[in-house]
Amino acid sequence: MKVTTVIWIIILFIALWLFLDFYLGRKNQLKRLERKDYPYWQSSLNMFTEGPELFADLFSELHRAKYHIHILFYIVKDDKISTDFLNILKEKAREGVEVRLLLDRIGSHRFNKKMIQSLRENGVMFSYSHTPRLPFLFYSLQARNHRKLTIIDGKIGYIGGYNIGKEYINLDPKLRPWRDYHLKIMGEGVAGLQKEFLTDWHLDTNIDLLENPEYFPKLPKGPYRHQLIPSKGAYLEDTFSAMIRNAETNIIIGTPYFIPSQRLLNDLLDALKRGVTLTILVPKMADHPLVKEGSYFFFRKLMEQGALVYEFMNGFYHAKTIIIDDKICDIGTANFDHRSLFLNYEINCYIYDYQFIQKARAVMETDISCSERMTLEHLNQFDPVRSIKEWLAQLIILFL
Repeated sequence: MKVTTVIWIIILFIALWLFLDFYLGRKNQLKRLERKDYPYWQSSLNMFTEGPELFADLFSELHRAKYHIHILFYIVKDDKISTDFLNILKEKAREGVEVRLLLDRIGSHRFNKKMIQSLRENGVMFSYSHTPRLPFLFYSLQARNHRKLTIIDGKIGYIGGYNIGKEYINLDPKLRPWRDYHLKIMGEGVAGLQKEFLTDWHLDTNIDLLENPEYFPKLPKGPYRHQLIPSKGAYLEDTFSAMIRNAETNIIIGTPYFIPSQRLLNDLLDALKRGVTLTILVPKMADHPLVKEGSYFFFRKLMEQGALVYEFMNGFYHAKTIIIDDKICDIGTANFDHRSLFLNYEINCYIYDYQFIQKARAVMETDISCSERMTLEHLNQFDPVRSIKEWLAQLIILFL
């Protein structure tokens, strides 16, 4: 048997294994999920758009914790701000505060054994989330816990796009300044964050704390009506689709990666055809290969029907938000891409208060003013390197 034949057999075998692993892994995940109705909450909300201000506030609140700290991040790195963050957790654990830290196994791959050992020696309870496992190894490598949550004493919560690392406080020369949106929640909505954290903690540690009233204190109502809706590789597409189909005048989408499903693309095209203004804000620079080129196919389709696409020029834009008709504003952890729609665990906050939405809209308008409008002429210029990248991106579109 020729060597080339053997090589092709091996390649075909690997391709078949990857396909079956992914197909069966997703089928297994979906059969364990069920649709739920999520309550409306009334809370105080504060929006952060700059990393230094967010972490100054977050670290200050962590220092004041009295009973328990629950934190989930997709990424915590091994750098100075990560060290400062972990030192606070160790200090609070030594004081007798219950501290639980949950990190995605792949997103936080730089988190090493020495860091984990130091946390545990100081009383911090630590676990990885979504550790890849057999029998669906390839699928479990792709399906990540992309949530970013902090809950302090069951009374203060944070949710949004920021992780822990130097780039998030503008110390990465390639990605600075970093632009993102993160919410601080105080009021009854914090119970929703607490429930989701403890659900994930149970999944990854087999320790069930969901019925413990200690973690669910009585909370006051705040001025802003909102929902907290988690997703687990399913149903997020339904939520986004319903929002877009109900739009009457305008849609604004801010995302670092714009790779919608065919269903959402059709929804956006239908919205444009009925006269809805569509504005999309994405970063000029990319932090991952092919994600930028992967969006061009969709941009062409939408711009041909009148959509406005802007590229953020003042650093890296990482926010995840949608505003519809000044009636609903989504800020959370989910990108407008296939990974967030069909693979990752995500959680978004949907806000229904006109005053807050106006504040969020003003932030987006400021960011659009720091952007350049994309044109069809530019996208359709002959560029063989870009064309090859676009072709490659379409081959792996589900993983972008």
